[in-house]
Amino acid sequence: MSNNINFKDLWTKQTSVAPNPENIIADIKKMKQSNLKKLVFTNLLLIATSIFIICIWMYYQPQLLSTKIGIIITILAMVIFLLANNKSYSLFKSDKNSQSNSDYLKDLLTIKAKQKFMETTMLNLYFILLSIGIGLYMYEYTSRMKPIWGIVTYGITFIWILFNWFYLRPKQINKQRAKLDAIISKFEMVNNQLNG
Repeated sequence: MSNNINFKDLWTKQTSVAPNPENIIADIKKMKQSNLKKLVFTNLLLIATSIFIICIWMYYQPQLLSTKIGIIITILAMVIFLLANNKSYSLFKSDKNSQSNSDYLKDLLTIKAKQKFMETTMLNLYFILLSIGIGLYMYEYTSRMKPIWGIVTYGITFIWILFNWFYLRPKQINKQRAKLDAIISKFEMVNNQLNG
């Protein structure tokens, strides 16, 4: 009995098993439903936050113009983000069973392009406007504190923004990209085997 196993021959003889197209389509539908739920949740959260901020404005009646501008910029950041984010609603809502493989792939690539735009351009704009808005809003209230407490308040706020920006945001983006890339690569594999 020979112990010489030729791994190269074994590797070349193996056949790659293509993913089941029905499973991939189910994954696509699940991803679309998940993204649609996130879209609805984001809408509800940002609208509720905007209403809360407006109520604070009306109840506390800020005196400084910087506070009012900060509130407006903060709400503007949320509105701009919501408008851009809601443009993807039709991508996640479309669920045609009659779609061909190439249509599914085209949909996925469109979702990927839209997701990249939201993750870069719109999220950057959102964070910049939100940071400016919060900074201006806080000035009136921190100016009444002792300087050390004002610095601590700004410090904690901007550490939280930086934590979101440099840790939570990239982690979430990478997670979403990995899911979408995995589905696209499976779909491309099936498409290539069907067309090849």
